[in-house]
Amino acid sequence: MRTGLADISAVTGEGPNTLVRILAIDFGMKRMGLAVCDPLGITAQGLPTLERTRLQDDLRKIQELAQEYSVERVLVGHPIGHAGGETTMSRHASEFAEKLRRTVACPVDLWDERFTSVEANRTLRESGMSIDKRRRAVDRVAATLLLQSYLDFLSNERDRNSGAAS
Repeated sequence: MRTGLADISAVTGEGPNTLVRILAIDFGMKRMGLAVCDPLGITAQGLPTLERTRLQDDLRKIQELAQEYSVERVLVGHPIGHAGGETTMSRHASEFAEKLRRTVACPVDLWDERFTSVEANRTLRESGMSIDKRRRAVDRVAATLLLQSYLDFLSNERDRNSGAAS
């Protein structure tokens, strides 16, 4: 789901090898997983999980991270239903993204995050990690998977667009 992405060139920059630095948020009511991509926009790296406190404190912390990492776009995981419909959590994520748009100085987009938490749990379980450690790591891993799926999408779009231009 490409919510909020009207023009791929606005995300990938001017040149064919240019990509902006992106911060991804795996939205949750108690915790938010965070990840940021490398300056080349190739890989996603997890950041420490944000334990939610007050909305204004959460927004300020994300604003600080956006400045610290010089991000030019923020992705908020959009937990739509399996059939593609809106859910209670997707409404909460949309409302949070709207508030974040008023806080950070860069675009904020929603990105389909179906199955990222499931995949994160599966990956951590297969690694042999204890349940307690998995619980602490799942949000960060989910944010990393969310961002990596977005980066892969951008890479595929660039490849497809460069093939069409040939």
